[in-house]
Amino acid sequence: MEQVMPFSATGKYEVHNQPVEVLLAWLKGGEIAIPEIQRPFVWEAVKVRDLMDSLYQGYPIGYIIAWQSEHVKLKDGKTSRGKRILIDGQQRVTALAAAILGWPIVTSDYRKVRIRIAFQPIDERFEVSNTAIQRDTNWFADISEIMSSGIGTIATIREYLKKNPGCNESLLERNLDQLKRVLTKQIGIIELSHELDVETVTEIFIRINSKGVSLSQADFAMSKIASAEHYGGSEIRKAVDYFCHMAVEPSFVDAVKEVDPDFAKTTYFQQMSWLRKENDDLYDPSYSDLLRVSFTSQFKRGKLADLVSLLSGRNFETKTYEEAIVEQAFNKLDQGIRSFINETNFKRYIMILRSAGFIAPWLVRSQNVLNFGYAIFLILRASALEPALLEKFVRKWFVLSILTGRYSGAFESQIDLDVRQIESHGIEQYLRDTEKAELSTAFWEHALPQALETSIVSSPQFGVFLAAQAKKKDKGFLSRDITVEDLITQMGDIHHVFPKSYLKKQGLQKGRYNQIANYVYMQTEINIRIGDKPPNHYLSQVRKQAASGKVHLSGIDTEAELIENLRCHCIPESIFDMDIECYESFLDSRRKLMATKISDYYRIL
Repeated sequence: MEQVMPFSATGKYEVHNQPVEVLLAWLKGGEIAIPEIQRPFVWEAVKVRDLMDSLYQGYPIGYIIAWQSEHVKLKDGKTSRGKRILIDGQQRVTALAAAILGWPIVTSDYRKVRIRIAFQPIDERFEVSNTAIQRDTNWFADISEIMSSGIGTIATIREYLKKNPGCNESLLERNLDQLKRVLTKQIGIIELSHELDVETVTEIFIRINSKGVSLSQADFAMSKIASAEHYGGSEIRKAVDYFCHMAVEPSFVDAVKEVDPDFAKTTYFQQMSWLRKENDDLYDPSYSDLLRVSFTSQFKRGKLADLVSLLSGRNFETKTYEEAIVEQAFNKLDQGIRSFINETNFKRYIMILRSAGFIAPWLVRSQNVLNFGYAIFLILRASALEPALLEKFVRKWFVLSILTGRYSGAFESQIDLDVRQIESHGIEQYLRDTEKAELSTAFWEHALPQALETSIVSSPQFGVFLAAQAKKKDKGFLSRDITVEDLITQMGDIHHVFPKSYLKKQGLQKGRYNQIANYVYMQTEINIRIGDKPPNHYLSQVRKQAASGKVHLSGIDTEAELIENLRCHCIPESIFDMDIECYESFLDSRRKLMATKISDYYRIL
């Protein structure tokens, strides 16, 4: 008999036990929304074996956490009870479905395979089935044939004894009965109230889950999407998953035709097939990124929890749930996803980023900036803004966001504010107002130079500086022909203006010699020739060579070209006289020059 603990004092959840067979009946009846049945299964087969052994031995396998979906008001006035959204225990439930029901799982390359768990009834052993086991009459090669078939225990015993004469019949009968009693073993279920919002569900999950693993709002959204068969949820969910997989692995486009021929016939697949020939890795979105951009660009909101609520039919004014809102939300999400995966949109956005000098993925460390930049692009494109202005505003907002760390911390609230302000005041006015507030003279002259006082090469401000150099086609340090862009894209190395070995000999610690203001992109062969000489030594050599026209240390053969090269890298001309005594003043001067270069770059975007 089911044991139920009443809802807690706050009405947030109830705890009850259900036998495995009831859980599987819910699954077969579609009462549980578990998209991972169709998405890649991350457990190894031996973990499925261990799960069955634990149930057989009577060991607990942990709680399943489910969230009851909202009761939605239908168009005819009736109320529809929602499904249970499984937010913890997907892998265990999928494993049970694979082992007991014989359902196929989906591998990491989206191929459907069977995990067959074998049982040796005399020794009471479970193993992952293989060819040798399948040939061994002492084994039941697939327990799903025993557990979910209509064949009775007596018939199973007779068949086994026929193949294994002399077997201990009573022991065989006892152990097969114990195997079938796995279906009656109780599993604890923590069922969260349908009245809870996503934030509260997430908080409860973190507190209950011993691993402390945080759920993402995108996980909730994907569960909602996958469970909405009436609105094509399965197809939408696959479109999101497949596009993100293809963006990283273009050859997967052809694999989809084989593993999912039905999806290959959809318009979604036709719209994303261009990825087959796409190798650009500047923006490889995850399913969370795709959902965020699609949601923000279409719904003009920044909090993904709102998408979950809208897909559930929430009316934010009446606090009720209505089918009409569900239908509208799915239609808008569909439009947003199609705009996201559109080849022209995606490639044009990447082109805009590259035109701003962001030519390598590591120059942009913030996925939130990439996402909101694409959302702005899609919003402005839908408004039919003049192309040149669209590109200008996207570039400027993108760089402003990186420089100021705009979407770090509570980024959803900031995105929500920004998209509403853009919608209300227009991008041009809002950008102008934001520049006045965030990019004042104090920022360029003080805050930015201070931000450049770091040894962390992944500094976002340093990424913008290198983007500025790439956009201006600056040559590498002391290079005549090789550009910074060449060195970045061809895996060139970052070296030190004041050589690292020289500074170490002077007693400086790592945090001081590895300063961003001491970094330049330089050809390795030039760096080797410099060795451990201070700037006043090796640059004097370069200057003499330039004056004589005989090059050795550098390819630069005129003094004017040398001075221009130093200027492009924000190296003060006083560098010709600098040794260790001048190192700190050099760093200070170069940070200010770097900040000025970034400022000039931003203004011409």
